[in-house]
Amino acid sequence: MRTRFPLVLASALALLCGSLRAQNRAELRLHIAASPSVAHRKISAVVWLEALGDTPALTFAPQTHYTLLQKNRTFIPHLQVVPVGSVVQFPNADPFFHNVFSLFDGKRFDLGLYEAGSSKAVTFSRPGVSYIFCNIHPEMSAVVISLSSPLYAIADSTNTIDIHGIPPGDYRLHLWVEGALPSGLQNLSREVHLSPGNTDLGNINVQVATSASHTNMFGKSYDSKSGSSY
Repeated sequence: MRTRFPLVLASALALLCGSLRAQNRAELRLHIAASPSVAHRKISAVVWLEALGDTPALTFAPQTHYTLLQKNRTFIPHLQVVPVGSVVQFPNADPFFHNVFSLFDGKRFDLGLYEAGSSKAVTFSRPGVSYIFCNIHPEMSAVVISLSSPLYAIADSTNTIDIHGIPPGDYRLHLWVEGALPSGLQNLSREVHLSPGNTDLGNINVQVATSASHTNMFGKSYDSKSGSSY
């Protein structure tokens, strides 16, 4: 018993400290209320918090492995959130060529044409939203959001977003919703003060397009026969 007591006491103190830290943290909830035309559809949305003023900014360190798989003319997963500085692999698991590119603010790149069974990598070196496409197959699309803050969450099946374990303080709330115009999302960004406990921002109304199209990496429309020989 003499040898076990210090271990039991240490474990009890660790649980107590963890409980106290949890009590001193904030929880944030909001719901994405999309435009009526897509109101009953599951949408892709991410909310993240940027620390302001004296509020401590938490570290968001890259992990060792991130992958955006190309299979069955689909990017898997469609949406991925990564820390700034992350290296994302783009393996081609289809039996034909792909040409992955992004011309948007998050990260601009063109991986060129590469064959089945091969892989290429991209380093997402700064914060931003990268819309990713294949220059051969117009039906393929994905989004990588690179963040410097670990305080983020992705909308669940009911378009509700919960962020847990937030140090109390002042933040700027950022929002991304697939199909919404960047200018509209920028207008929805706001400063929030979070105290310990639960904060519910309620519904955030977002205008979302019912459909969207994109050009190839040369800014032109895809050939109507694009991908037919692959």
